[in-house]
Amino acid sequence: MKTLIHKAESRGHADHGWLNSYHTFSFAGYHDPERMHFGVLRVLNDDTVDGGMGFDTHPHNNMEIVSIPLEGDLEHKDSMGNVTIIKKGDIQVMSAGTGVYHSEYNKNADLPVKFLQIWIFPNKKNVTPRYDQKSLNPANRKNRLQQILSNDPNDDGVWIYQNAWFYLGDFDNELSVAHSLHSNANGIYAFILEGAFEINGTDLAKRDGIGITECSQITIHSKMDKSSILLMEVPMQLTP
Repeated sequence: MKTLIHKAESRGHADHGWLNSYHTFSFAGYHDPERMHFGVLRVLNDDTVDGGMGFDTHPHNNMEIVSIPLEGDLEHKDSMGNVTIIKKGDIQVMSAGTGVYHSEYNKNADLPVKFLQIWIFPNKKNVTPRYDQKSLNPANRKNRLQQILSNDPNDDGVWIYQNAWFYLGDFDNELSVAHSLHSNANGIYAFILEGAFEINGTDLAKRDGIGITECSQITIHSKMDKSSILLMEVPMQLTP
């Protein structure tokens, strides 16, 4: 088993006034050659956007883009004709494929919006762009892991063009759960949203991250009440 630990304070940081963003991996003005990606997980941004502000229309291609709201309401518009609001409890995915334009704005003028922006390298390029959004039942992740993303359109949550699986879990203090990986070719990246956990013997606090490879199973153990975690199981080999 190999582990890679990213403490919260070691992340890249950009404060644009209207946008406060923390980057687990190299992004925009933050570049660290040791932190370019974790397998096919390319971007993990922890964003806070001021009231009424947001990202103007911009392009993407050949990337799986996942948004997980943590607080507030995020308005999405894209060149496929989608106009939607995503909020805490939702998960949004966009397969950029051959190319798509989109914008994201804080729907509320007086409250911030907080969300995770995640990019995954796809295993199939130049697909027709697609959009999906699902509302999740938070009761289904109380003291267990709730699958929110996979590679199968018939599975729970949203799906992407990649052999990846995402899970959310909300835990009371001193509870343990094991997760078995789907493939030996995969690694798992855990990101602590709230509270504290011990993962395979490593203590982690809020906004810490840990990447684990060359293992078939991990065990997470909550160390505080109201502890929340995001698990991202992804292939470690980049698709040519």
